[in-house]
Amino acid sequence: MSRTSSRLPVIIGHGGVNAAGRLSGHHSYKRMVIDALSDAEQASTYASLAALMNLTGDPADASVRKHIRDHTLIRKIESFDSDSVYVQRAANLAPANDPVTLILSKRNMPNHLPADWQVTDLDDKRVSVRISEGFDAMLPDQRVLGVGAAGQLPSGFEPGKLYQSRSHPRGLHITVYGASDALMSSGISIQTLKDAVRPDEIAVYSGSAQGQLDDEAMGGLCQFPLMGKRTTSKHISMSLAEMPGDFVNAYVLGSVGSTGAVIGACATYLYNLQAGIHDITSGRRRVALVGNSEAPILPHVIEAYRVMGALTEDSDLLSMDGGDTPNWQRACRPFSENAGFTVAEGSAYTLLVDDELALELGANILGSAPGAFVNADGYKKSISGPGVGNYITVGKALSLAREIVGDEALRTRSYMQAHGTGTPQNRVTESHILNELAKRFGIASWPVGAIKSYIGHTMAPAGGDALAAILGTWEHGWIPGIATIDSIADDVHSSNLAFPLQHLEGAPDQFDVAFVNSKGFGGNNATGVFLSPSKTLDMLRRRHGDAAIAQHHRRREGVLAEIANYEADCLSGEARPIYQFGEGVIDGEALEFDDTSMTIPGFAQPVLLAGDNPFEDMSS
Repeated sequence: MSRTSSRLPVIIGHGGVNAAGRLSGHHSYKRMVIDALSDAEQASTYASLAALMNLTGDPADASVRKHIRDHTLIRKIESFDSDSVYVQRAANLAPANDPVTLILSKRNMPNHLPADWQVTDLDDKRVSVRISEGFDAMLPDQRVLGVGAAGQLPSGFEPGKLYQSRSHPRGLHITVYGASDALMSSGISIQTLKDAVRPDEIAVYSGSAQGQLDDEAMGGLCQFPLMGKRTTSKHISMSLAEMPGDFVNAYVLGSVGSTGAVIGACATYLYNLQAGIHDITSGRRRVALVGNSEAPILPHVIEAYRVMGALTEDSDLLSMDGGDTPNWQRACRPFSENAGFTVAEGSAYTLLVDDELALELGANILGSAPGAFVNADGYKKSISGPGVGNYITVGKALSLAREIVGDEALRTRSYMQAHGTGTPQNRVTESHILNELAKRFGIASWPVGAIKSYIGHTMAPAGGDALAAILGTWEHGWIPGIATIDSIADDVHSSNLAFPLQHLEGAPDQFDVAFVNSKGFGGNNATGVFLSPSKTLDMLRRRHGDAAIAQHHRRREGVLAEIANYEADCLSGEARPIYQFGEGVIDGEALEFDDTSMTIPGFAQPVLLAGDNPFEDMSS
């Protein structure tokens, strides 16, 4: 390899789960385009979802298939009753005439008594309280949330029951599942990965955009003291935004290498992907597991976005469609007449290795990720308003792709998975960015997908959801159409863009390069560049030669067999996520080291402490 060339980050595993199902095996993708698939591919997708949803009926049965279709993708919220959300109302209760006498448990008595309270012991456990002037109280109530749709995981899928979850928040349930799915989908064992590289040549970049917000984490931390419930030590630790990465290191991968969580709102997946790409292209790391998890389908989270004016409310759906019942399955309508985005949950993880290691391992090459670009918006009138940063990221991504695949391939053999949230502002601003950059790069009719129309907006993992759709297109040929819309809105810029309303048919190798665009709250913009499996193999052949590719294909046979075994376990319901709690724990006394290297149990190669001095010209 020449000094000027970079290692190519090759995608050898991609997994997780969203409202369309399991990401590995392209099943979430296939759920989106299921009507366009062959009978055999439809059958495998229904079987995958039936296993995930713990259904006992025959996946070939029409009633079972209808149940699967009705309980996947965006739909009416099932995890709580959006028409009767528990709330408390503050009130001051004052006696009408005579003082009020109440009986309370001693353990519920406040430490600081109001001045007008007269307390008398009744027995060992109770007291009588005479109140003359009134007191403040919180009265239980219910309210209609106003937002009835969400991109929920398939009904019946409970990832926390697949391992010893120990009161973990839901976001960490799907972290364990998603990271495990990505690793096992590669057909290469964790130990094989560890044996192939030095311990510090592995990196994990993972987090969530908002942290874990349910009662087991941030929700409990903030709400429990005001609800008379006990705060626990888990509430603060489980709330941390980088906790998904911590869980991957501590319980799934067992890595001692580089770690971090780069937070960029709804662009978080691509931010973490950029960190992994930089590590591999520079040669600092050889393996990178990147991805994110988010579980925001909670009444208080949805209410916050609703009052922001960011969500499609039930009243909006009725206004757009008429009738008496909202069509929740069409809640998200990117680039059309729309009203807001749809909150969703999910996880998406990608396993990257450098090109040389991919060949050595006989890895199943799903594609490659040569670059991801991140830029801010500069000065802003509003922290939530769009700016110029996304023009830069898309421009840089197109330029890199043109350098790699050539001008003709960029113009005729590329497509974009847009951020496509379904908000009125996004349809105008993002379409202008994509349309104007397409003009400048000579793209006459650029296919633009928007899969949030199927699964909603998973926040941090959203870019990984889009990548899953791209990988599926490279395997099966179809670009998912924006099926929830009837037409493109008049204010969408589309002179050089092609928004498919129906699934767009093509050969699996029709596109050499694809892009994922993400626009995050606060001016966090990112665009990722991805190369097809065939283009990736072309590049590897040029660098390593025909003999190396032939040897890789021979080694891959065993890897493909392991992938098939994992798929069979998933379909039979026997697959379990990796979760090693308290197993293989290493303490300092087990290490062997001197001043140049360190050997760690469980790793075949040592950590090298000594390295080149990057400041040699400045050192004494």
